[in-house]
Amino acid sequence: MSEVMSQQTPMSRVEPVWREWLEKWPLPSDLAAEPAAEVVRAWGKLGYPRRALRLHECAQIIAQDFHDTVPSDVETLLSLPGIGAYTARAVACFAYGENVPVVDTNVRRVVARVHRGHPEQGKPREKKDLAEVAEILPTDAETGVRFSAALMEFGALVCTSRNPRCEDCPIADDCAWLALGKPEWDKETHGEKPTPQKFTGTDRQVRGLLMDVVRETVGGVEKAALDVVWPDPVQRERALQSLLDDGLMSRSDSGLYGLAGEF
Repeated sequence: MSEVMSQQTPMSRVEPVWREWLEKWPLPSDLAAEPAAEVVRAWGKLGYPRRALRLHECAQIIAQDFHDTVPSDVETLLSLPGIGAYTARAVACFAYGENVPVVDTNVRRVVARVHRGHPEQGKPREKKDLAEVAEILPTDAETGVRFSAALMEFGALVCTSRNPRCEDCPIADDCAWLALGKPEWDKETHGEKPTPQKFTGTDRQVRGLLMDVVRETVGGVEKAALDVVWPDPVQRERALQSLLDDGLMSRSDSGLYGLAGEF
């Protein structure tokens, strides 16, 4: 649950919601029994609310097929709705002690700098990224799990994207990027650099505003309540339709709009 919630969302925002969910739904079967609308409502403003629906679907499968216990192996975890390479390996590693490579943005950046001398990690290369991290994992399982956790924290606290603390780095003598004089990103050398996702003015922002309205009202709202959240009618209707298509919102026969499964 925490791994899914923290995808593209700071832990400072995740923690209070995560604690509320654990208290309300301590077992997968508890979450599975809840209506989808209440799960999405409880998601609040964490963003990317499809994650809430995927967690709900995961809980239903885990309760029914795995005796209310989250699977421990990567391949089975990957078969669950919305569970990708990072989440599957993070759960296997940190929850069950499996010595598997866990690759997030921080880990990719550390490996890119220390081993390749690149200032940033570049675009994701799932197979290559996993292979590179697997090569440096300690073979002892207990040590490997601690190493994986440490590598992520190191990237988050020391080898940061902006203003890395090279003066405090315990592996500065082994860092290829530092040895090269901390070169900046060069397209010819390092390839295309990923650009940050914009939010303001995007359909994603409009979707969030529409979700805010229906989340706050049980039983649905009139279309007029949605029409006031965004001035561009074409973009607003496109965002609304995408929410209906994704199953995050539903529409009643009388024209009311509510959360998933309310009608």
